[in-house]
Amino acid sequence: MSDIKVRAKLEGTETVVKCLISHPMENGLRKDAKTGELVPAHFIEEVVCKWKGEVVLTASWSGGVSKNPYLSFKFLGGAVGDPVEITWKDNLGQSQSETAPIS
Repeated sequence: MSDIKVRAKLEGTETVVKCLISHPMENGLRKDAKTGELVPAHFIEEVVCKWKGEVVLTASWSGGVSKNPYLSFKFLGGAVGDPVEITWKDNLGQSQSETAPIS
């Protein structure tokens, strides 16, 4: 099961995509309250959105993005039922993706 929640809705000629990603987004500068040691960096570096296999958004992130980031954007085109796929990759090499139909 993915930790990405995606909603895509057609509004006129634009598709509005909203997604919530569950991720710790540690920037590597925070100290653990119990041990006092730095918590290793662990953050999403790239988010890609595809519509019917075509890339419509690529975002490069860093440790400055908050925990469990929310992303919302629009693109021209789309039709009800078309698939929208969100994929992220982090600095530890992990990745996840989720696909949702446009409503």
